[in-house]
This record gives sequence, C-alpha cells and structure tokens, in this order.
Amino acid sequence: MLYVAFFCTVVLFISFWISLRRERQNRVQKRISSVFHQQSSVLADEEQEERRSLWERIGAPLWHELKQNFQRGMKSEETAKLEMKLLQAGSPMGMAPVEFLILKIVMLILFPVLAMVYGSMLNAGKLVILLLAAFALIVAWGLPNYYLRLKTKQRNHKALRELPDILDLLTVSLEAGLGFDSALGKVVSRKNGVLSGEFRRCLEEIRLGKTRRDALSGVRDRLILNELRVLISNILQAEKLGIGLVKVLRIQSEEVREQRKQRAEETAMKAPIKMLFPLVLFIFPSLFIVLLGPAVLQFIDTFSNN
Repeated sequence: MLYVAFFCTVVLFISFWISLRRERQNRVQKRISSVFHQQSSVLADEEQEERRSLWERIGAPLWHELKQNFQRGMKSEETAKLEMKLLQAGSPMGMAPVEFLILKIVMLILFPVLAMVYGSMLNAGKLVILLLAAFALIVAWGLPNYYLRLKTKQRNHKALRELPDILDLLTVSLEAGLGFDSALGKVVSRKNGVLSGEFRRCLEEIRLGKTRRDALSGVRDRLILNELRVLISNILQAEKLGIGLVKVLRIQSEEVREQRKQRAEETAMKAPIKMLFPLVLFIFPSLFIVLLGPAVLQFIDTFSNN
C-alpha cells in the first residue's frame, strides 16, 4: 500500500507540473499573440493612414471646421430660406446652405482680384482697374443667385412636361383598386424624372412619420408650378371632404393636357415673331446685297461717267 500511495503521489505531482507548465505556455502564447495583434492593427492603421490622400488627412477636417464656424454665424431664418432655394433648384452639386454661402464669399473675393490682375496686365489706368473690379464684384454677387434661378426654371419646366404622364399613370393605378400611397409608389417605381423624384421623397417622408398633407405641401413648396399647386390642393381637399380621388385626378388630367395644348399653340404663334429678328438682321441684308448690289454699282458707274 505504501508503494501504491507513493506512486499515485508521484503521478499526481507530475501531472500537476505538466498542466501548470502548459498553462504558463498558454498565457505566454496569448500575450505574444495579443502583442502581435496590436502591432498588426497599429500597422494596418498606419498603412491606412498612409493611403489616405492629403485632402482626406488635412483638407477635409479643416473644411468641416470652417463649415461649422460659418454655420454658427448664420441665422436660422436665413439658413431656411437659402435651403428652400437650393431645394427648388434641385440641390445643384449637392451644396448645403453653408457651402453655397462660402462659395459666394470666395467669388466676391476672387473675382475682383482677378479683374485687377487682368487690368494691371493690360497696363490700364487706375480708374479702369477700379471699374473692372467693381464690375467683377457685381458679377460675383449676382451670378450664384442667377444660377439658382436658372436651375429652378429648368427644373420646373421638366416637371411641367412630366406632369400629364404622371397624372395618367396615377389615375390608372387608382382605378385598378390601389390606395393613393401604393399607386404613387407604383408610379414612382416606373417613372424617372424631377416630378417622380419629388413624389419619391414625399413617400419617404410619409414612411418616416410625416402626415400626407405636410409631405404633399413640401412637394408644392419645392416645385413652383401653378398646375402642381392646384393638383395638390385638390387632392388635399378631396381627402378632407371624402371625395373620390379618381374623379378628381381624371378631371385634373384633362385640364393639364388642355393647358399643355394651349401652351403649344401659344409657342407656335410666337415663332413667326421670334423669326422676324434674325430675318431682319441677317437674311434681308444679304438678299439686298445680292439683288440690289449690281444695280447700285451700275447706278454709281453711270453717275461717275457723267
């Protein structure tokens, strides 16, 4: 028994020593792996930092800080008005109100400087340089607003051209038994353009919790069209009074198509008047030179011989 107890004690001691050694090795291995993992993550971060461009490392943070400083100085009412103008223009180049204001300030500084440099290169007088700088300042002040008005006009014109087709598809979808939101979603999925994009935004706002009245009013504010304003007012009125939308949209579609026909006839009637100016300025003088030129030359030769 004594030998058996001694043998068991030795075996237990050896197994305990082996397990303790393995545990120490595992701890060391975990430490080594954690150190190498940290080093690899640090190296990966350093490689990723090196791959970033100079603009991403320096320019983007400075630009973000500059926008924040300008945004703090802007009034909320001014920001809301400028944001509405940008939305009406279709958010050109994805500009926010702060970015548009910074662009305008940069143009107000850069244009007069370039005009003065140009005037000095031409060796012009001081008065001419000042006039060029003043003209450049006026251009820099009015050009961004003119660009927004031009984009808004083009966007409204595109929406007006898309309105009859959108109305027909919406009416057909409602007659097929769909609800207004489902019919509008079906139309938006089938059509692309300015008006369908606005209605797509309207549906997203409804899904986010806005009421249908507020979402459609937002579309009416972003697109300055009398036809669209009348359409949305009729839809909201029909929803309020419980009138069927199919009949309202059918009547509205006929009116929009009749108005489009009248605009086409008006444009056709304006065409001869618009063609009169190039005729008088360019074509008639050439005809006069060809037809009356020889007679005038002969008349001059006759009187010169006499």
